[in-house]
Amino acid sequence: MPKIEEQIRKAIEKGTFKDLPGKGKPLRLDDNPHQDPEWRLASHMLSSSGYTLPWIELHQEIKQEIERVRGSLKRTWMYYEKAKDKNLADIQISGEWEKALVTFRNDVEKLNKRIRNYNLVVPSVQFQLILIDPQKEINRITTH
Repeated sequence: MPKIEEQIRKAIEKGTFKDLPGKGKPLRLDDNPHQDPEWRLASHMLSSSGYTLPWIELHQEIKQEIERVRGSLKRTWMYYEKAKDKNLADIQISGEWEKALVTFRNDVEKLNKRIRNYNLVVPSVQFQLILIDPQKEINRITTH
């Protein structure tokens, strides 16, 4: 048995954990132990008033926009595939797909700008978002 597990077992046998503060009460998971103490009070006040930190709201907005842009391209791809299967006017459907690709690339460019700005304001590197590679996204959608 690893050393740490042996120490825990011995502590349990001695009753070390029997009278811990908060025993039998729900864990308070709303406090982030890794959060900067200077932000903790502000974060608590905002969340208890129904608000959140601006960078958290921005994160949620960016994630929603990413899903919207991906969904739009995926719907267009599915339409394109169905239209090809039905032998519809190839020039028209190809044009629609090319237009969707241009729109997608433009949207990703705007999103990546928002992501870069977001990454500058988050309090820690662990909260940063990865930039979107438009070609990888296109390949992922068109190969599934």
